[in-house]
Amino acid sequence: MELVEKVKRLPTSSGVYIFKDAAGEIIYVGKAKNLRSRVRSYFSETAAQQQLKVDAIQRLAVDLEYILTATEVEALLLEGQLIKKHRPRYNVLLKDDKDYPYIKLDLASDFPRLEVARKMGRDKARYFGPYPNAGVVNDTMKLANKLFPLRTCNDIRGKRRPCLNFHIRRCLAPCQGKVSPQEYRSLVTQVILFLEGRHQELEAKLHGEMAEAAANFNFEKAAELRDQLAALTKLTTPQRIVTNQRWNLDVLAVAVEAELAAAQLIKVRGGKVLGNEYHGFEQLELADAGETISAFIRDYYAEASLLPGEILVQQLPEDAEALETWLGSLRQGKLALKVPQRGDKRMLLDMAKANLASHLEADMRQQQEDQGQGKAVLEQLAVAMGLERLPIRIECYDISHFQGSQTVASMVVFEHGRPARSQYRRFKIRDIFGPDDFASMAQVIRRRFEAAKEDREGFNRLPGLVVVDGGKGQLSAALEQLTSLGFDSIGIVSLAKREEEVFIPGKSDSLVLERNDPALQLLQQIRDEAHRFAISYHRRLRTKETLLSELEAIPGVGPVRRTALLRAFGSIQNLRDKDVAEIAAVPGVTWPVAEEVYKWFRKKK
Repeated sequence: MELVEKVKRLPTSSGVYIFKDAAGEIIYVGKAKNLRSRVRSYFSETAAQQQLKVDAIQRLAVDLEYILTATEVEALLLEGQLIKKHRPRYNVLLKDDKDYPYIKLDLASDFPRLEVARKMGRDKARYFGPYPNAGVVNDTMKLANKLFPLRTCNDIRGKRRPCLNFHIRRCLAPCQGKVSPQEYRSLVTQVILFLEGRHQELEAKLHGEMAEAAANFNFEKAAELRDQLAALTKLTTPQRIVTNQRWNLDVLAVAVEAELAAAQLIKVRGGKVLGNEYHGFEQLELADAGETISAFIRDYYAEASLLPGEILVQQLPEDAEALETWLGSLRQGKLALKVPQRGDKRMLLDMAKANLASHLEADMRQQQEDQGQGKAVLEQLAVAMGLERLPIRIECYDISHFQGSQTVASMVVFEHGRPARSQYRRFKIRDIFGPDDFASMAQVIRRRFEAAKEDREGFNRLPGLVVVDGGKGQLSAALEQLTSLGFDSIGIVSLAKREEEVFIPGKSDSLVLERNDPALQLLQQIRDEAHRFAISYHRRLRTKETLLSELEAIPGVGPVRRTALLRAFGSIQNLRDKDVAEIAAVPGVTWPVAEEVYKWFRKKK
């Protein structure tokens, strides 16, 4: 067997191995400290009998590629990148792993405020998170702003009088110079302790400051600190104390059921449970608990801003040593993976398992309902469109422009009848002047499927059905490109807005479905989503164009500075709300130029 012979010639160093099937599709990506030894284990009879995944790889894999790395840790990181890029059938990947929000505190500013950030930047700001969703972020920010009078406004200069927050003691009014940067920095330190979950340290600090204020006969300040301390104690008392020891650790439990896998993460700080997060994984096949634990740690902690000293797990994954080395380098200190057997730590792991079982049961019921409904609709759609197979993946394309200018296209993706938003894509139409929807549609289809032929990230998964917004003209333009690129086996239809007519290649008359037909409603849903996505992109480009033209009139703002300001603020409104210091913080913008920009927008205002 050619593949077995290739395995025998593999090097014995560390690296990543990639299994491919007969169609050339990547079905599994793995890492190894010793490539030859690890890959050879897939081809033993006993391994195939013990693991369904190994049996599947033996049956389906016809080719093997590998990439050598200097260390096992490098192989771990490369494996994660390749899994995110190719999403192989038998690998595990967190859902929406790129979308976890953070709380940002910009320490480069004299008077920073709490902001929501979608990713950690390479700047002087402190980032807290990731959080499981935006709702948790907003609740945490509300709580922090209630406890600590940080500013919440965008502009700290140029105000005639302090806002209402100052009068209700929710802000120290830096806009009026009522607090020095040093005093404000002390407040920022308290906020950092709070967001890091170091509540005992924060309480001790507040006690100390209160005693010092009282000793200096600053009784008003002491009273404010007393009230702040009382509020903190009241808000943190409901947090469950699980141990008298001030442990800082995470507890991770995972479960794999059929094609559904999930993880429960409990965060313990100072001996108290501060977070209890539920995370789902992408649809997967034949995964086991050890691989799922490894995948979660690799994907989640790569973006974490604050790592604990210990992670409790139900079993150690095969690559535990490499994970500990990598996590330790991120933390800049030792981080251990442990399997607790008894005591409080075992109780924490059991708590995580119980929470996970409850969430997973609800998820499984919902998935069964969704898949049942989604499959029924897809079956009706396949029959109506004359498709040979269920269109598990549907892509829809729409064109948007304003009187022929700034023409853009959108590609939205539905899988199993539901939006797959992480796979949406946008296109800026090139070298087409004036409102030509046919040529624009042809261009976007050509670019998308040329990218598929090149196996480019984000475009290497093919749809079962292509939907284009429009009538016969748009359908003909798209079909011509699919055929010329060799993708004529993919089903394609168009949906016209006016009468909601469906056009199918080779049929002169449109297919008119009943308004309440689930197949038509699914097509309408994906078409409307494509339209919304295209319109939002088009508006954003017009906003950028407006900002650039506005900046052209400001002395000292050339092309490089215009681009830098555009990247930093994105819109006129965002730039108008910034003070001189925030504008001057943009790379390449000097203080005098920042003052010119600030004065320009105040004059316009």
